Formats: sequence, C-alpha cells, structure tokens
Amino acid sequence: MKFNKLSQLFLVSIIGLFVAALLTSCALNTIDYVFVASSSGSGSGGAGQIQIYDSDSATGALRPGQPTVASGGNNPVSMAATADYSHLYVVNKDSNNVVHFAVSGSGQLTQKDVVTTSASPVSVAVNTAQTYLYVVSGPNPAVLSVYPLSAGVIGAIAAQVTLTVPGYTSDTIVPTGVNVLANNNAVYVSAYDQSAYNPGGATTSSANPGWVFGYVAGSDGALTPSTNSPYKAGVKPSALVSDPTNRFVYVTDFASNELIGYTIQNGSTLNFLINGPFKTGNQPTAVTIDPRGIYLYVSNGLDSTVSAYNIVLATGTPSAAVNPSGSQANTTDTTPVAIIVDPSIGRFVYTANQQGNSISGFILNPDTGALQGSQSAPYPTGSQPTALASIPHGDHAIQTVTP
Repeated sequence: MKFNKLSQLFLVSIIGLFVAALLTSCALNTIDYVFVASSSGSGSGGAGQIQIYDSDSATGALRPGQPTVASGGNNPVSMAATADYSHLYVVNKDSNNVVHFAVSGSGQLTQKDVVTTSASPVSVAVNTAQTYLYVVSGPNPAVLSVYPLSAGVIGAIAAQVTLTVPGYTSDTIVPTGVNVLANNNAVYVSAYDQSAYNPGGATTSSANPGWVFGYVAGSDGALTPSTNSPYKAGVKPSALVSDPTNRFVYVTDFASNELIGYTIQNGSTLNFLINGPFKTGNQPTAVTIDPRGIYLYVSNGLDSTVSAYNIVLATGTPSAAVNPSGSQANTTDTTPVAIIVDPSIGRFVYTANQQGNSISGFILNPDTGALQGSQSAPYPTGSQPTALASIPHGDHAIQTVTP
C-alpha cells in the first residue's frame, strides 16, 4: 500500500504527537529527584560530584536527570535539604567546607555560597524552620557548629560547642552524624571516643566508647546541653535519626551490630528504650525513617543488606518486618553507606553503595514495611558514592507527619 504526500504528512504528524505525548507522560511519572554525592576521580580524595536522577512514580526506578554538578570540594560525605526542598547543602570532608546549592523545580542544582569549617565536616542537618544549619566536624577538634540561614544563604557561625566526655576531656572524639528534631527544639550528635575504641591501635582511656550528645536548640541558635548529656551509645555509633513526632531517637552501632533506641523526655532528654538494643545486620552504617514515622530502615555495610523494621508507635520499639517470602535479607550492591526513603509518597528506599559504585532501590510495602527490589537496580553512579538526598517533584503531595 502506497501513501500520497498528504497521507505521509498526516502520518508523520500523528507519530509526532504520539511521541510528544509519550515524553510528556514520562516527565509526569517523575515522583522525586534523587541526588547522590560521589567522587569523580579514583579514591575517596577525588574531586566530588553530585549526580541527579529522576525516580519513577510507579516503580521507583531511577534514570539520569539534570546534568551532574561539581560538589564544590573533595570527598563529599553528607547532604541535607531544606523543608521546602529549595536548597541543598553538601559537606566536603577533604576540603573542610559546606557548599550551598539552590534547587530548581526540575531538580537542577546551582551552586551558591560556601563556608569553611575548622575541621573536617562529617555530617549536616537543617531544621524544619529553615533558620539554622547544623554541621558536625572533627576530630581535633570535634565540634558542632550552628550557622544561621537567610533564604538559604549561610551566615556566620551563631554558636559552636566542643564535644567532650565528662572526666575524659583530653580524649579524641570522632563525630559520625547529626540530627535535629522536626520541632526544631533539640539537636543530637553521634560520636565515639577513639581514645577508648581504636581497633588495630592503642587505647589510652577507660571511658565508654560510644556516645550521643544532646542539646536544646535556642531560637537564637544557642546550644544548651540537654539533661544528663552525653548519653551512652554502645561502642561505635555510626548514624542517628529521630522520628517525625519528636518522641524517639535511634542510633546504629557499627561495632556491636545493633540499633539503640531512646525515648525523648521533656523535649530533649534521652532515655533508653527498655527492651533494646535491637539486632541489625553486620556493620550498620546508616538509618532512616519513612515520612509517616511507621517504618525504619538500616543499611548494613558488611552484609550489603537493608534491615527493615516496623515501629510500634506506642513504645517506639522497632520489630523486624518480614517479607512475604519469609526472608529478612534485602540485598544491595556492595557496601551500602547511606540510605533514604523518598519524601513524596514514602514508597521507595534507596542506598548508596560505596564499593559497588551504585544505588540500590527498593519498593516499600506501605502495609507491612517489607521491601522488594526495584526495576533494573542497581543503578550506576560515580566512584565511591557516600551520601544521598531526595526532593519531591513539585506536582506531588508530600507524605509527612505534622508533629
């Protein structure tokens, strides 16, 4: 069958409209933008980069999004976004700096201001009021610094405290994470005492090795130690998270393969959950809670797995979520070191796999908390990815709990 020219033009037009509709449909399927920080060179000291992925609303599958940007330094290790998802902050450990990026509605990053830290920064958090940025650095010295924010721009330090263990003020403290409560009222830092815990090296202190430092956060940025702070936290706490209702704090213990839980009393004081600690996989590296505060996930570096838990809301107890197959092993690529749940619908979980040079993805069952591997995962990244962040696509609601 042959077509005349008019028929051919009509056919081409129909095909063009179909392709345009298909592309538009694909764009609308983006539920989140996922950012991964990694090294563009070989080794952890290479120049940092941030890759941007679009997350599919139906499957959670990732595809390349906006162009990759430089992280503004070497060895980026932590990222945090503001509550309105308009700003992203990246700490570059080997460059001793914090870099501010503006985030467009399409997920594009534009570098703005940069501040220099007194020691190597290891973790960053932003309060939900978007008024203060918290950066923990160290060791030598180990400090928590508070920077005021004005429309995302980082100001001069408003407050700074040194992390020391009472009675062991000369010990070397190594910070590993920082978290601020959703109500902006308290800040917590996980750290370990290297003078008391130093595998392969000498120890010079009899102090408890693992700690969480707690502070009441003033409206002026001031930090006041919470009652009985610091709090014991196993041997080598590696990361921490608080639930969206400001009732519980959870800390991963890398050395003991445990998750330590605390209740928050009087707004900032921590007390152990009476039935903890809770078993994880081997060498837990990171922890996250879904936006509704129902499920908790831990990445296990040595096992290359994710442990899934239901949070018993009355007590804060995390109980293992069992997959329909009966397996609790959610396998990732090699050495997951960061983990997030998507903020839009709370249905997808991602890990950054440092030795696998990839992101693993999972679909979260909203009824059970169980995980299922997402389509075509793992997704390739740059060299040695270390940090993840995600922001919702602007067309979608955000499934968060209002404290």
